[in-house]
Amino acid sequence: MPPTSAVSSATADAATGNMGELSSRQRYSGLIWLVAAAFFMQALDSTIVNTAVPAIANALGETPLNMRSSLTSYVLTLAILIPASPWLCDRFGTRRVFGIAIGVFAIGSLLCGISQTLPELVLARVLQGCGGAALMPVGRYVLVRSIDKRDFVQVMSTVATFGLLGSVLGPLLGGALVQYTSWRLIFLLNVPVGLVGIWLNLREMPEYRLERANRFDLLGFLLFAAASALLLTASEFAADETIRWVQMGTLVLLATAFGAAYVWHSRRTDHPVADLSLLRVRSVWVALSGNLLTRLGVSGMFLLIVLFLQVGCGWSPLMAGLMMVPQAVGSISAKWLVNRLLIRMGYRRMLFSNTLIVAALLAMFALLGPHTPVAAIALLVFIYGGFMGMQYTTMNTLIYTDLDVKYASMASSMASTTQYLSMSFGIALATLLMQTLLHGHGDAAAYVVAFRWTVIVLAIITAVASRVFARLDKKPMATVSSTA
Repeated sequence: MPPTSAVSSATADAATGNMGELSSRQRYSGLIWLVAAAFFMQALDSTIVNTAVPAIANALGETPLNMRSSLTSYVLTLAILIPASPWLCDRFGTRRVFGIAIGVFAIGSLLCGISQTLPELVLARVLQGCGGAALMPVGRYVLVRSIDKRDFVQVMSTVATFGLLGSVLGPLLGGALVQYTSWRLIFLLNVPVGLVGIWLNLREMPEYRLERANRFDLLGFLLFAAASALLLTASEFAADETIRWVQMGTLVLLATAFGAAYVWHSRRTDHPVADLSLLRVRSVWVALSGNLLTRLGVSGMFLLIVLFLQVGCGWSPLMAGLMMVPQAVGSISAKWLVNRLLIRMGYRRMLFSNTLIVAALLAMFALLGPHTPVAAIALLVFIYGGFMGMQYTTMNTLIYTDLDVKYASMASSMASTTQYLSMSFGIALATLLMQTLLHGHGDAAAYVVAFRWTVIVLAIITAVASRVFARLDKKPMATVSSTA
């Protein structure tokens, strides 16, 4: 474990001294709004893009499944760059890093909106990822540093709810803009939101930084980035109509070698970019591995449902976008139950049972078809969204339950890296399964059959994650606030 470092947090300390009688939620209400705005911006971007994939593919002369690179490139960039966020905060301070991240994200969004080809769009998405890489981990880290433990789960639920509001508006705006205006506007919406975020950052973001930052683990960062990029490139080869086994196998072997080299390196450096010694804490390794498996199974569902409804069932972009709303509404509705359920059940029973329910709901999507009533689809999507909302909130807070606050920055970085890495591979896996099951056919009936078998495979993967969560220590209840 790394030693404790002296931290300069004058802004936060002054606020605490002047308003000591107020709760941490009241003292840092502006900060909560700022982090919520960042989560909203990212959620809006990701859900809008998923809804618009068929339209963007048509405009750029690509097939819908070929657009996976515009999705995975963004998410992988997040996963690769997130490990650098703790050092950046230690070196330059949370206020400066968060503000620059919002600005770069907005510029990347602008470039996405004016892209003319798929390679241009992918490069712009990478730039978006460079900015987005600091938004979630820095936001979580500052909340962990600022919010009392008794308020933390509730605050994270509030922040996540605003992210889900972005998920609600995303499909609606994406479908409406694609159908009635231009898909380019879906990216340009982030620009004014980014300007508001920069203003809020100057006013509300506390300044946490080390008086003397540790040396950046450049070698470890490059080893981790190489392993991640090579694995995703291998998945791109696997999704080709003619699989190039030699090239794909070579990439997997190289990725494994780089990953092993990082493990060896991290044990021999004082300040690794990802501190694997935290995995000695059971709640940490269960949180990371369970998160990885769960998101591997569920991350491609947004894209799959959109393709199923638009290509398989012939729905319009607006109708497909409307059908995503029940999922977000279900997630928002269910998040308010998380605190009570955790107090009653604890993390172990909560995650074990909820993960199995999510897997069962995933399998139920295989029952859908072009003639399934709209109300039945909406009901299933709503219920699925509710249990997924509880799953995300519980997984995202588990990693911090047994850690001292001095490890919050590293834990936040590792949690966000695992989340986005698993999302990128989850999207790649979902499209790979669809591509394989289509057998080169692009008609509506083939899409429906491929969708059904794909969700069954993803449900099995998700169910396996429940066994990981079963490894948590048996505790009578979680240490969370009793207030809703």
